[in-house]
Amino acid sequence: MTNKIIVEVVSDHICPWCYVGKKRLEAAIAQRPELEVQVSWQPFQLSPDMPREGHDRLEHYQQIFGEERAAQIMQSMQDTGVDEGIGFNYKEGARSPNTLSAHVLMLLAAKDESVNQNDLAEKLFDAHHVVCEDIGDIDVLVRIADEIGMDVDAVREKLFSAEAESDVKELIKKSVERGVTGVPFFIINDRYGLSGAQPIDSFLATFDQIKETD
Repeated sequence: MTNKIIVEVVSDHICPWCYVGKKRLEAAIAQRPELEVQVSWQPFQLSPDMPREGHDRLEHYQQIFGEERAAQIMQSMQDTGVDEGIGFNYKEGARSPNTLSAHVLMLLAAKDESVNQNDLAEKLFDAHHVVCEDIGDIDVLVRIADEIGMDVDAVREKLFSAEAESDVKELIKKSVERGVTGVPFFIINDRYGLSGAQPIDSFLATFDQIKETD
C-alpha cells in the first residue's frame, strides 16, 4: 500500500473545464488527508495556431460554435461555475489568447523551488476566466509571476527571449504520444488516466484503488 500519489494535470488555461477539473481534484484531495498527493501541470494548447496577439474572445467562440451555441455554452459554464466556486465571467473586449507564454511561465515555476506551481495555475485560470485579462500578454504574466514571488526580471527575460517555448512544445508532443487528445487529462501514478472534468467520486475511487493495490 502507498500513501503517495502523483497527479499530472494536462491542461490549457483557456479551457473552462480544466478549471473545473482543478477544483474537483482539489476537493477530492481534501477528502483524503492521509494521502500525500503531488500535483504537477503539463501543457496543452487547444488553439496552437492562435495568433500571438490573440483574438477577440466572443468572436472566436462564435466562429467555432456559431452565435447561438456560443451564447449557450458561455451561460452553461457560468451555471457550472456556481457549483464549483468559480465566477466564470465575460467582459466586452476580452481576448482568446495564445497560451504558449503562459505555459512557459508554468514551466519556469515548476523549476523554481520557492513557488508553488499549483498557485500559479490558479492565478492564470482566474485571470482568464474570471477577471478576463489577456494571459497572452507578457506584462500580465510578469505581474502574476510577481504575485506568487517569482523573480520578475528573470521571468520577463525568459518570456521575451522565447527560449523555453521549444521545451513547452516538446512536453505537449510527449503528452500526445501518451494518448492525450483533449484536456483536462489526469495521469495518476503514471498508470491511471482520467479524461475530462471528472466528478470528485472518480478521483476518490482512483485514489482508493491505488491505496488498496499499490
